[in-house]
Amino acid sequence: MNESNPFLDPVRQPQLYGHASRLAGRTSALMRAKTTGHPVPETIVSLVQTHHARPDRLGAVLDIGCGRGTSSLILAEQLRPERVVGLDAAPALLAQARERVKNLPDSTVEFVEGDFHDLPLPDRSSDVVVAAFCLYHSPRPQDVVGQIARVLAPGGVAVLVTKGLDSYREMDQLVACAGLDPRAAQHESLYTAAHSDNLADIAASSLDVIAVLDEEHVFTFDGHDHSAQYLATSPKYDLAPGLYGNPGALAATLHEFLPDEPLTTRSRITFVVAHPNDGRMA
Repeated sequence: MNESNPFLDPVRQPQLYGHASRLAGRTSALMRAKTTGHPVPETIVSLVQTHHARPDRLGAVLDIGCGRGTSSLILAEQLRPERVVGLDAAPALLAQARERVKNLPDSTVEFVEGDFHDLPLPDRSSDVVVAAFCLYHSPRPQDVVGQIARVLAPGGVAVLVTKGLDSYREMDQLVACAGLDPRAAQHESLYTAAHSDNLADIAASSLDVIAVLDEEHVFTFDGHDHSAQYLATSPKYDLAPGLYGNPGALAATLHEFLPDEPLTTRSRITFVVAHPNDGRMA
């Protein structure tokens, strides 16, 4: 059994993000289950509007780990900057993101493939940098924050977002009780590298932290079929051959071993807002 953290294993990345449909299915199932918690992109917009000195006159906004482009589009629509650059390392996700904007008139959004350890942008070029749900994919998140500090313009604002270490632990219990992975609750958290309790310290390695916001998000899955849509592409568990990526087969196993009932699970979402710390504040 491979004990390495899948979010930090480069060999696993094509499996996790090589098909946009897998991420879309998992995200869709999670959002359909959500009962408590503000939409994360809207919270990011609100934090930028509160903490940037000129939120109505933004130049470039960089969205690191943009995935399928959902947050990039919301940033463009609600902040109305001159330009939004969405950056991700997964070509399949970027292809879907580009497809979503190709017919938008006068779109100010572009998507770029790149490594967040070496951002392909000039120094001091971005008024806002967002890194939501991506820093835990780096074994060296402080290096990524250093890159964010480099590209952040004078007076700029960075918004970093992550999850708590014990997010979705009720899912661990479901998977273990069904015998899908008896050690589900013993696996290392996917968010170990950058989580709610260390994100502010990581940000402070290169930035001035000015605000930290914690919010509990609650999700209620309406039964095994719904839970399986999320679990089928979760990389945390050691599932039997034929179950990964197959929500129908996974749901059938859950139905076989456990009564079908709703499942409520939680995640602590942490937002860290920061400015450049090198005296460049306008």
